[in-house]
Amino acid sequence: MAERMVGKQAPRFEMEAVLANKEFGKVSLEQNMKEDKWTVLFFYPMDFTFVCPTEITAMSDRYDEFEDLDAEVIAVSTDTIHTHLAWINTERKDNGLGDLNYPIAADTNHQISRDYGVLIEEEGVALRGLFIVSPEGELQYQTVFHNNIGRDVDETLRVLQALQTGGLCPANWKPGQKTL
Repeated sequence: MAERMVGKQAPRFEMEAVLANKEFGKVSLEQNMKEDKWTVLFFYPMDFTFVCPTEITAMSDRYDEFEDLDAEVIAVSTDTIHTHLAWINTERKDNGLGDLNYPIAADTNHQISRDYGVLIEEEGVALRGLFIVSPEGELQYQTVFHNNIGRDVDETLRVLQALQTGGLCPANWKPGQKTL
């Protein structure tokens, strides 16, 4: 039986990553917490696939909006940082990512994917999971779904803004509307 994660402290992580400047480095939840940032952590199955670049580039194209909300975006797959870099260095027109505005982390030992409950063990890849973690480290939102459907950046931003209100947001709430 799956254990509830929302409302609890998020699993801590530190992973090797390709940073926005295309250098290798590390990303960690602790660092984002020290900087009083929200964390938008999203898992995808594999580099050089078809649905993944559409959502990874869509998130990058809207990165300024996440930044304005004091949120750090981190993408994660079980591929290596070297594969990530090769994909980033491939132009978008050739099914690559091109330049990105946030890091892509490598969960090569599958531990973080396992900790967040998105690992397909028999395939060694992650489901599409998206997690929003508060600056205090509390997991406040999660969604996990089949790998053939890309995420909606508008909805991710809407949920982040709703969480940041600290209020009760009714169905179909949009930024700028009153909370309950």
